[in-house]
Amino acid sequence: MAVSKINRRNRIKNGIRKKISGNSERPRLTVYRSNKEIYAQIIDDEASNTLVFASSRDKEIENKGTKTEIATAVGELLAKKSAEAGVEKVAFDRNGYLYHGRIKALAEGARKGGLKF
Repeated sequence: MAVSKINRRNRIKNGIRKKISGNSERPRLTVYRSNKEIYAQIIDDEASNTLVFASSRDKEIENKGTKTEIATAVGELLAKKSAEAGVEKVAFDRNGYLYHGRIKALAEGARKGGLKF
């Protein structure tokens, strides 16, 4: 029987989460992608709290251009907010998505903004 897209992504996601965990020195940058929007947050798993959050729905993001361009802008905004919060290094959790397209654009935008991972 064929594995559905969601089951395949969840299997990949669980494998990633076994290896990656965020702490106070190097929190986890996780990404969620829907058909319209993209969301990213930096999480400290030891304290179980979100340090920084950015999405394509934020008022700072102009929703003009392609979804990939918007994802790059979200990455840059997240890097700016994380610098204000004092976070420089993160562990990237792509959340089961393949590293291309909007996920890659967000990661490159965050790197361009100054985050290291």
